[in-house]
Amino acid sequence: MQEQDTIAAVATPPGAGGVGIVRLSGPQAGAIARRMFAPLSPRFTAFRPYQLHHGRIVDARGETLDEGLAVFMPGPHSFTGEDVAELQCHGGPFIMQAVLDAALALGARLAERGEFSRRALLNGRMDLTQAEAVAELIAAPSREAVRYGLAKLDGLLGRRVRDLRQSLEHLRMQVCVAVDFPEEDVECLAPEAFLAGVEEVRQGVDLLLAGYSRARVFRQGAQVVLAGSVNVGKSSLMNALLGRERALVADIPGTTRDFLEEVLLLDGLPVRLVDTAGLRDTDEAVERMGVRRSRERVACADVVVLVVDGATGPDDAAREVLSRQDGVPVLVVWNKVDLARPEAPVPRWAAGAAAFVTASARTGEGVEEVAHALRSVALRGQEGQEGEVLAPNARQAAALEKAREELCALRDDIRSGQSYDICAVRLDAAAALLGEAVGLDSPQALLDRIFSTFCIGK
Repeated sequence: MQEQDTIAAVATPPGAGGVGIVRLSGPQAGAIARRMFAPLSPRFTAFRPYQLHHGRIVDARGETLDEGLAVFMPGPHSFTGEDVAELQCHGGPFIMQAVLDAALALGARLAERGEFSRRALLNGRMDLTQAEAVAELIAAPSREAVRYGLAKLDGLLGRRVRDLRQSLEHLRMQVCVAVDFPEEDVECLAPEAFLAGVEEVRQGVDLLLAGYSRARVFRQGAQVVLAGSVNVGKSSLMNALLGRERALVADIPGTTRDFLEEVLLLDGLPVRLVDTAGLRDTDEAVERMGVRRSRERVACADVVVLVVDGATGPDDAAREVLSRQDGVPVLVVWNKVDLARPEAPVPRWAAGAAAFVTASARTGEGVEEVAHALRSVALRGQEGQEGEVLAPNARQAAALEKAREELCALRDDIRSGQSYDICAVRLDAAAALLGEAVGLDSPQALLDRIFSTFCIGK
């Protein structure tokens, strides 16, 4: 990337819209914008920074492309830290392409994916967590995901990780100057104080990783699999939760042969609801394939909704799901409560489930309670916890998890009386991994990989 270039791109989403924006950044941004702007006000003499000006947008020959607004934002007080100009026109695809082509003809080059955010990072306008937050905000599927993104955009996560890294660097200085200057009579940090400092940082990392787990379902959506025997009402319950007829419903056993997947929001929580084939032994080849896929979906679910026929009670399929939880929470829905009710608020056979709810998919009774219980189980009761806005993304969490492993190994080394020069290696490794999480000294390949996922114009 040639940082002295002036780059340009359409900054608004593809397609037609009321307003479209062409953004420029670089040393020639202001000059190109001035050549493309013909003011409609006779009092206009030059761009006043950070103010919108009304006029015609023209090409290099002075031909009018559109009527719109222009704004100039000189660096370093701009998004990228460079001179930035924006031309705001009507959002038709042809108009936007014509304005962009005119900017390119006047000396700008087409921006690469994420290059505006990347320049902001390289110019010190934001750290890597803030740059990634830009993409996360654009792709946020829920209100909570937006909240997590805004907290990162504000730099909260980056500051917390840098604070933890600074604590490790302070320990590194304290741990023993004698490691580097063994001939000097220098008092080392006591093992008890060393261990306490490491544990404090580890606990801070644990808090951030817990935030990742909480935020993941808001960012990606919780995969919820409806499981159970044939004809227990899985498809009917799916339709009831969606509020429309999505799945075919019939009295014939085995109607659902393959899984169906739909997305719904439960009070801001995105849920990928999956209806599966009924679990049973069958000689029919296609249905047998469907049953195999059902078991596969159950195994990789975030939550399993076990639907039980209230008229017959739990069967072999219900016992199979309850006995093979493998850490996946199970919400038991006693369906057809209009025909029969359970013998207890939570029957003994369902004692291991995360929650037990009665409902009737046919009449609608209890469906709202199913939705509330499903949201609660998916969030594992972690709503409203302190620090929940500190939510790393998958890349950041991977670096933090490796840092945590180094800190745990360091803790064991200190307890076993390992020499401080070996402990210092662990300290350096953990500090480097924390730095990787926030982009300190990030290699070029990592930045290329991250910004390649951004849209052009951001």
